[in-house]
Amino acid sequence: MSRAHIITVHVPTQTLHAINEKGGVILSARISTAKNGVGEVMDSEQTPRGVHIIRAKIGAGARSDTVFVGRRPTGEIYSTELRKQHPDRDWILTRIMWLSGTEVGRNRLGNVDTMRRYIYIHGAPFDDPMGVPNSHGCIKMHNKDIITLFDNVPVGTLVNIIGK
Repeated sequence: MSRAHIITVHVPTQTLHAINEKGGVILSARISTAKNGVGEVMDSEQTPRGVHIIRAKIGAGARSDTVFVGRRPTGEIYSTELRKQHPDRDWILTRIMWLSGTEVGRNRLGNVDTMRRYIYIHGAPFDDPMGVPNSHGCIKMHNKDIITLFDNVPVGTLVNIIGK
């Protein structure tokens, strides 16, 4: 019996580990989760815990540093100059893996629905620090890491987010 791909996000250590269906390591990377900590409530800007799946993958083939707003490419390529022009923008770059909770009442449906909260695993600017909580709830990764992950896991992959 073969196993499925699985991604584990470990909030206390700000790391992500992805394993393929044969148990081989796809990627181990430093990440950044929410600066507001963990939690599941709508508008909390916290990273939701528990078991999720990748519901959709967005951005296949897009150039590294492609800027997305509302899950659509803007035509912009991230740069420090662009950041100076838009200092308050929540930078979502390169690839998006949109998460959906699987645990009704914890991270699915109602006021705790991960998908309705627009929680993603996504690329981030090269000058965003990894290894420290600094997102608005999503899981941010360096662009080379999100491309590796995106290219090696299918829609439906389990994502277990472990937090305090």
